[in-house]
Amino acid sequence: MKVVLASKNRHKWEEIRKITEKFDMELVMESDLGVDIDVEETGTTFEENSFLKANAVMRATGLPALADDSGIAVDALNGEPGIYSARYGFDDTLDDWGRLQLLLKNTENVPDGQRQAQFVCVITMVTPEGKVIQARGEEHGEVHGELLRAPAGTGGFGYDPIFYYPPFGKTLAEVTPEEKNQVSHRAVALRAFYDKLKEEGYADK
Repeated sequence: MKVVLASKNRHKWEEIRKITEKFDMELVMESDLGVDIDVEETGTTFEENSFLKANAVMRATGLPALADDSGIAVDALNGEPGIYSARYGFDDTLDDWGRLQLLLKNTENVPDGQRQAQFVCVITMVTPEGKVIQARGEEHGEVHGELLRAPAGTGGFGYDPIFYYPPFGKTLAEVTPEEKNQVSHRAVALRAFYDKLKEEGYADK
């Protein structure tokens, strides 16, 4: 099944493609099809924004479209940045590194032992027939860890360098892609999504 990823982020495409290789799914980027649309993420939840992106790209391409909406939620900031993780600070001049530095600045007064955070991911696929398949699940789509006070590691992307994952004893930027893909919020949510694909008859059981 050919599916379009509703994202311009090649790092995200590479990560999802590696995970979905076993799903009998050919995952292409929207740019591979000459599509370049900016979806206004007006939703108030990961579920809503994930649907908005998938639905827009499905309409533009006529193919099933897959979108994830994900982010980091910091307990001491009442769940922020949350759905605004990719737009944190609402400053167009900030790149991933700038947003990471802003999060460190905004948590510099949070004491050790109270720096818990979660990565959250919701996956949505919308088909041309109007079928919507969505997966999250509290136990499936979150990865729990804590924020460091300085970045560590050169792998991954986004907030990975400051997200310390206790079972590994290091950040998600310090592990191999294969290790990250075993436990990441996106990988776990995709596995839950694949279970739903099978239930709906879009994948072999």
